[in-house]
Amino acid sequence: MIEVSNLVKKYGDHTAVDHLSFQIEKGKIYGFLGPNGAGKSTTMNMITGYIASTEGKVMIDGHDILEEPEAAKKCIGYLPEMPPLYFDMTVLEYMKFAADLKKIPRNQKDKQIKEVMDMVKITDMKDRLIKNLSKGYRQRVGLAQAILGYPEVIILDEPTVGLDPKQIIEIRDLIKGLKQKHTVILSSNLERLAAGSNSLLMKVKGEKDMIRKALETIEGVTGVEMSYDSDEKLWKTKLSIQENVDIREKVFYAMAKANCPIYEMQVKRVSLEDVFLELTEGEKKSAGKPESSQWKPVEDRSSEEEKTQEEKNGEPEKASDEKEGDQS
Repeated sequence: MIEVSNLVKKYGDHTAVDHLSFQIEKGKIYGFLGPNGAGKSTTMNMITGYIASTEGKVMIDGHDILEEPEAAKKCIGYLPEMPPLYFDMTVLEYMKFAADLKKIPRNQKDKQIKEVMDMVKITDMKDRLIKNLSKGYRQRVGLAQAILGYPEVIILDEPTVGLDPKQIIEIRDLIKGLKQKHTVILSSNLERLAAGSNSLLMKVKGEKDMIRKALETIEGVTGVEMSYDSDEKLWKTKLSIQENVDIREKVFYAMAKANCPIYEMQVKRVSLEDVFLELTEGEKKSAGKPESSQWKPVEDRSSEEEKTQEEKNGEPEKASDEKEGDQS
């Protein structure tokens, strides 16, 4: 489907891509993983014909992207890191505009637009101005224009950048669904993934609401997850923290002020190697391999002991204590 041979891109004396070669088969999802500056976006721009390579060749379904650009580009749908949206258009107006640019036949245009909008779940937003959409919905609109025309190859550059965790999961599910009919290439910044994985793990005694409120006011805390350990009668608490921020002292004083003693505290930092291994071995874990970390939140069991403890601390809560994000 795609064959890249000895691809080179130079900007003056700087080499952004150095003799890159690979082949991509039909009907699969491929990922470009690497830190900022590794050449991911540059490579994608050369594959799509947006910029010319210094050396090398890119073949799309047998068509050279530079010598036969029109034939090659018909096979490609592209979503750059910053979606090419016109904010003063409604979603439907933009989709019709994108369909015209892709020269979709008039007798197929309305049908394709409806199918694609339903696929990425933006039909309810069709009359909304794009400038009034959330980041998650704008990303969906960008993805919809990439799918229009049903190209065999869909290339996505950092498709989840700037989204909240709920939106990221939804976009990833959409991408997984595309592989049934398309070949998908996407890029991701490992450093960004690792940054969101730094956390402070604790065991704390006290009232749940009091603990949570005290922790959420601390600068540098981006998320709080709690689950009750009925054996130790403590709250197992995981704080998501900003990268390179040490909040242990602030947490200590906040818990002392709230009269909630800390029984255990541990900083967990994730390296790029850890993230890479997690991504490449994710399928093995999801197949039922147990995680070794003792800090995985315990399931809420409906034991009388736990119910009693929660009633003392306030209103009983549902099994999941995660905050609901904004609807993407």
